[in-house]
Amino acid sequence: MGRAIPHTSSRATVLDVIRAAGTISRSGLAGATGLTPATVSTVVRGLLADGLVTEVGRAESTGGKPRVLLRLAPASRFAVGVHLDAGGTTYALTDLTGAVVSRMSHPGPRDADPGGEPESTVRRVDALVEGAGVDRARLLGIGLVSASGGADGGRELERASGLPVVTGDDATAAALGEYWSGSAGRSSVLVAVHTGASLGAGVLVDGVPYRGAHGRAGGLGHVCVDIGGPPCACGARGCLEAVAGPAAVVAAARDAGVAGVPGADGAAASVTAGFAAVVRASRGGDAAARALLERSARYTAVAVRTLVGVLDPDLVVLTGTGQAVAGATYLPAVRRELEGAFAGGPGDPVRVRLSEFADTAPAIGAAAMVLGSALTPLRTPGLRLPEDLSESGPVPVG
Repeated sequence: MGRAIPHTSSRATVLDVIRAAGTISRSGLAGATGLTPATVSTVVRGLLADGLVTEVGRAESTGGKPRVLLRLAPASRFAVGVHLDAGGTTYALTDLTGAVVSRMSHPGPRDADPGGEPESTVRRVDALVEGAGVDRARLLGIGLVSASGGADGGRELERASGLPVVTGDDATAAALGEYWSGSAGRSSVLVAVHTGASLGAGVLVDGVPYRGAHGRAGGLGHVCVDIGGPPCACGARGCLEAVAGPAAVVAAARDAGVAGVPGADGAAASVTAGFAAVVRASRGGDAAARALLERSARYTAVAVRTLVGVLDPDLVVLTGTGQAVAGATYLPAVRRELEGAFAGGPGDPVRVRLSEFADTAPAIGAAAMVLGSALTPLRTPGLRLPEDLSESGPVPVG
């Protein structure tokens, strides 16, 4: 990373504000962070020396000397995100800004075991980095995410790769991907509804993951939507997962004889493939498949309404491989539910949208976890950035 900087917390804060702003001057940094101009200058000198930040031009003059604008140097550092899912593994290589440089997917359930075959994961990571022409020395680390969190696999992968590995759950990673890439805008409370082989939600407050006291925050799949409903694997009854989650949709479609749905082999991979088959059948005019998806979307919308009522987010993003194929059914259902439930209430309506990169969002977010861990390790809740943080310009220097 380069030489040490005395004020690590100041460095983290300045980096995070530059990332959020896109371009900003030193005086703008002082105003946004509350740090003194002298501290900002010291931190910026260190960041420039380490190559993490570059001067890109000057802001338009307002009468005085034009201010020099700063931004992150995208190609100075990189990170790889790995998403282990029941249907396969997705890899994403991002630059310092979180922009995707390269990505690839490896289908099949074998890599879905977070503790299995770390050497094969390392080979694919190396191939991704080398194929993009990126110097491995600029790689900050690997982010590894899965529905279960991937902690055991993270230790094995760190040993095999020789790189720092950060682990987490895929729903939170998807939310971080939205935030770090700038897709979330100035959202203060973001909920990312993730649909893969199961259902979950990642919650960010001012860009910082909120996991609750026991790590259970965002458990969308276990919101009760039917008190007399079927038993759930968690031990309760009537959870969204058991009533209308992807596995429930696939099982009902199989019983209804929907064409193309895999056999009942109990494998989670068959849920991913089966859900996609139900979507294809619905698009092909199968009334039973369409009814099952619409039912699932309605129940999901009700569960999202509950989450919104508790957390009061300003943005809900639908993401994950399930939403990548079925978002056209789920998005309008969630929007209708929230509009009907909170119409006329205080504040602006909750924005709901489909992720721009729904199928790779967790992998992108996993890379963002590495960037955040390495570059802004002391990022704390409560740092609120002004709406007009980004400054006009740049015009060429000199």
